[in-house]
Amino acid sequence: MSQINKLKIFNDPIYGFITIPNALIYDLIQHPYFQRLRRISQMGLSYLVYPGANHTRFHHALGCMHLMQKAVDVLRFKGILISPEEENALYIAILLHDIGHGPFSHAMEKSIVEEVHHEEISLLFMNQLNVEFKGKLDLAIKVFKGEYHRKFMLQLISSQLDMDRMDYLKRDSYYSGVAEGNVNSERLIQMMNVDKDYLVIEEKGIYSVEKFLMSRRLMYWQAYLHKTSLVAELILMRILKRAKELTLKGVKLSCSEPLLFFMEHKVTMETFDADTLDLFAQLDDFDIIGALKAWQKNDDFILSTLSKMIVNRDLLKIKLTNEKVDLEELQPLKERFAAENNISIADTNYFIFKGKIKNQAYSKEADPIRILKKDSSVEDVIESSDQLNLKSLSKSVTKYYICFPKQLL
Repeated sequence: MSQINKLKIFNDPIYGFITIPNALIYDLIQHPYFQRLRRISQMGLSYLVYPGANHTRFHHALGCMHLMQKAVDVLRFKGILISPEEENALYIAILLHDIGHGPFSHAMEKSIVEEVHHEEISLLFMNQLNVEFKGKLDLAIKVFKGEYHRKFMLQLISSQLDMDRMDYLKRDSYYSGVAEGNVNSERLIQMMNVDKDYLVIEEKGIYSVEKFLMSRRLMYWQAYLHKTSLVAELILMRILKRAKELTLKGVKLSCSEPLLFFMEHKVTMETFDADTLDLFAQLDDFDIIGALKAWQKNDDFILSTLSKMIVNRDLLKIKLTNEKVDLEELQPLKERFAAENNISIADTNYFIFKGKIKNQAYSKEADPIRILKKDSSVEDVIESSDQLNLKSLSKSVTKYYICFPKQLL
């Protein structure tokens, strides 16, 4: 019987060659649960704004694992003991950290699987894989859940300066062409150390941290919260919500079986069993795109009109403002749209609505980014930095929006 060579390499446009460190990681990457990430867009509907932003969560997960390999090498070089078992656990945990994302990422969470967070689904996938791989993911799951005694390991996976953020900022910047998001992840990793079991950045790396936080703020305003990306995601959430509403009323909609299941059932953590997980694992962006194309011709005015908006990129108008919008301001628009299209005022809520978005590059309440000073003391980056604008980055900035059909202009 021929043996498959499992020590493969990937050619990545960001980092060059990414190596698979061992056979277990190879088998996890080959698993259908993980291969599904090739069909899940990393930036959701942002390709409607940035045509190059078609990269996937598969790209991102491999990039995170590559950065984790670099981080382990740097920390070992600085005398931090990391056993082969701990090393492997870090690789597995970061590789699988996003495996629970649904189609177009957050739109699904806020519409038809609204009671279960993607991190909880990631954990369900990890537990299922652990059964299949006979307990080889035990330590990785412990680290991912924050139950392992070495705190810095969780910080490498999930914190305000983790491998996840380092990769997605650099990767999303590259594929979208938004140069402001390009962070120096290599420099940041070289400056990492561990002090009293916490991840720290050596003082000489403080400017790289400042650049990282500034890049994160700019990427949120310019890419993730770009008004066109935002309105497209809001429309998609309303399409899925309407589709679920019609399905529960007995209307038969054309779509894939896995998507139909989640529209017919209210899924909670208690009911998310192995069969539900298997159906979720069959869902990807293609299910949604296929459904939207079919729903364009549906008899329901709301479903067909909204579906056409996404397919043809003819979206609602969105206006951002610094002032809170009064609901009464939308009433004349609703009345006019209802009269023109012969629908109820209640149904206009699918087309005319308001909301708010928040951007906070750094949270003082969350686990801080620690700077290790030359005198061996440790400070929060906000205290160590001489940049006044870094303090402003820790303030939450809120913007308000209203969305309405362009013909009402």
